[in-house]
Amino acid sequence: MNQVLEEKQNVVIKFAGDSGDGMQLVGTQFTNNTASVGHDLGTFPDFPAEIRAPQGTLPGVSGFQIHFGSTEVYTPGDLCDVLVAMNAAALKSNLSNVRKGGILILNTAGFDARNIKLSGYETNPLDDSELSTYLVYKIDITKLTREALIDIEMGVRDKDRSKNMFVLGFIYWLYNRNPENTIGFIERKFKNKQNVRDANIKALKAGYNYGDITEAFSSRFKVKPARMVSGTYRSITGNPALALGLIAAAQKTGLQLFYGTYPITPASDVLHELAKHKNFSVKTFQAEDEIAAICSTIGVAFGGNLGVTGTSGPGVALKSEAMGLAVMLELPLIILNIQRAGPSTGLPTKTEQSDLLQAVYGRNGECPMPVIAASTPSSCFEVAYQAVKIAIEHMTPIMVLSDGYIANGAEPWKFPKAADLHDINVSIVKSKESEEKFMPYLRDENLVRKWALPGTEGLEHRIGGLEKEEITGNVSYDPDNHQKMVKTREEKVELISEDIPEQTVDSGKDHGKVLVLGWGSTFGSIKSAVKELIDEKYEVSHAHITYIKPFPKNLGNLLKRFEVILIPEINNGQLIRLIRDKYLMDAVGYHKIKGTPITKNELKEEVLKIYPKE
Repeated sequence: MNQVLEEKQNVVIKFAGDSGDGMQLVGTQFTNNTASVGHDLGTFPDFPAEIRAPQGTLPGVSGFQIHFGSTEVYTPGDLCDVLVAMNAAALKSNLSNVRKGGILILNTAGFDARNIKLSGYETNPLDDSELSTYLVYKIDITKLTREALIDIEMGVRDKDRSKNMFVLGFIYWLYNRNPENTIGFIERKFKNKQNVRDANIKALKAGYNYGDITEAFSSRFKVKPARMVSGTYRSITGNPALALGLIAAAQKTGLQLFYGTYPITPASDVLHELAKHKNFSVKTFQAEDEIAAICSTIGVAFGGNLGVTGTSGPGVALKSEAMGLAVMLELPLIILNIQRAGPSTGLPTKTEQSDLLQAVYGRNGECPMPVIAASTPSSCFEVAYQAVKIAIEHMTPIMVLSDGYIANGAEPWKFPKAADLHDINVSIVKSKESEEKFMPYLRDENLVRKWALPGTEGLEHRIGGLEKEEITGNVSYDPDNHQKMVKTREEKVELISEDIPEQTVDSGKDHGKVLVLGWGSTFGSIKSAVKELIDEKYEVSHAHITYIKPFPKNLGNLLKRFEVILIPEINNGQLIRLIRDKYLMDAVGYHKIKGTPITKNELKEEVLKIYPKE
């Protein structure tokens, strides 16, 4: 049978099934394959909030969405062109996000009476007219996988674990892809488990061949490579990018990198990545709790090395007293906060931007700390590197904000060369510089104190959480001194604005009717929405803030050039509070708190609602 090869500019695919169906692995392998053929892409892994949610239920659905194309891609896509649903619950959870006329690939084995009941359907949706507006392919993936593996000696349950590879093979066929890179991955991963290796490869090839031999599919699809800036690219997710940025900064400074942490979703992958790089003298420490993690890291900073700790919102709460200690000591310390939906345990696998006010204000006393935020998976590298530069050159702890969307999402990354990275000025005092007594809180023109190594003769000085006397660092209960030190620590942080880039406009003009002002993971949605609105002749611009505490020194003047400021956030309105407080100007907020990203289309609608009338 001759199939038509249709060319597509952009495609959005969602793989969905039970958490044990291997949809994350399928999505990751398809992403790596997509990156290797030169497409631009964006991904959105969607994990169940429960570790072992009941199979077949809506809370147990695990998904992976990928948007790839021959043009620039900024988001994982609003509506899916293809949904692969391994059971009834996966269909029910995701059908509303499939465009009309889209393709549904349904594993009929997952639509038996038990699965239908668990998913909450009254009748079998495969027989329902609700699916009549879609191109539906009903495939008994489970049965076909078992038949493909009939000659392999393993139990039925073990064979069924390979059905995700059957799905992947079929999607490779549907989009005219070569599966060799996945075959190589399987051979490496299971090199010591011959049966498992052979079963996965055989299932992958069976899925690919199924597309060729069945007459149900009249079309295949092809997407041309994207036109991207020349260079060497790799696929990167946010947490590994943070880790690589920290390693690069450590190598640039010559300091040993220490990462003290306690596992927490979605931050744990930073630990996993850093633990792989002991060849760069990276030390990782999985502490017994969050407090031990940050306190050990403060000790590392006091000892003259690069101390980093990482967590999510609940862990930041536990670390807050120790962060205050680091602020009082004025030591360089990097705190990673990979945000998730809260409060308390909240929705631990869902994304949110709800820790911004916690990052800026969430410590006892007047406790100023710089805050910077990543906006995309690849930006995590630069943000981590800049955080180290700010912390060391300004002798301050600093918080880096990411979130679950950025941490787990993937995109192509044109990684820099070591020679292109900014220098980081490390000025550790290793010996007494004069006959005068060492003064640990004597400051330079940027109000930065010296970093003195403990145990160095002549550099003895007091540390601790009690208020420090100006210059000497002795304990002081003098009220005037306390006020001066509070003001000094705040001014020191604000002076960082002299060393960071001025705010720029990412899309559109630097003046006009509407400015969409964002931070963090709303970047892709805003970029896509504003780009389309500009193409439709609307006077709309986009600016995205990386440096939040302090703000870039020109931000206020930039905001005044627009009639309306719209601030979309995945929280109940936090950046908008900071903007109103700092610049005494009104702004319009758009707040989404559903554990999912803001989409391009809903943001376009919001811009049009507030667009100034002629």
